Amino acid sequence: MNEHNIRLTTATTVYDRIKDDILSGSLAPSLKLRIEFVCERYGTGASPVREALNRLSQDGLVERRDQRGFYVAPVSLEQLAELVKTRCWLEAIALRESIVHRTAEWEERLVLAFHRLSRTPRSLDNNAYTVNPAWEERHREFHHALIANCGSSRLLGFCTEMRDQADRYRKLAAARVYPKRQGPDEHRVILDATIDGDIEQAVAALEAHYRKTQKIIEDEFRTRHL
Repeated sequence: MNEHNIRLTTATTVYDRIKDDILSGSLAPSLKLRIEFVCERYGTGASPVREALNRLSQDGLVERRDQRGFYVAPVSLEQLAELVKTRCWLEAIALRESIVHRTAEWEERLVLAFHRLSRTPRSLDNNAYTVNPAWEERHREFHHALIANCGSSRLLGFCTEMRDQADRYRKLAAARVYPKRQGPDEHRVILDATIDGDIEQAVAALEAHYRKTQKIIEDEFRTRHL
């Protein structure tokens, strides 16, 4: 592997690690990302760090401020509302197209994704919320499987970007979200409508799912004055 490819590979690794830490909340909103701090945290040089931060700024997870450097993107209720609205628009299109062009293979993958999610505990602790990485992964897999049959890789890319941004907000309020999500399984409602081919009900259930999360996050943010 030549020097250029090594640099790109290192930058991608750093990008992935910083992104994971932003989405998980390990790097707090509005934190200044000094190059020296990032290099030390991730054990790498300045060049791949700058490449990674520039990529993350394109994703909306990092802000590059003139003459001031890089910062973790801030969060706000206004940004959350716009994010959820846009996510609902995009995923409604993707879900409609997925159902219209349904195949047996897609339905089987979706049912399997739901089964795996339903068999995985949301929290590693029954008494208090403790993040379960396996649940997080299977949750992402289920929501991706719902819209994976839409026939547009570009649309799926936009949906993934919106999902990442939404997951960041959800994880910042995870302790409040968890106890409020122990009732009827919203994912089951979305799955049943989708498998039944009821487009309007499936889209409505998916939007209600996202709007409920939004309301819980808003309550948490107001409590913490974020």
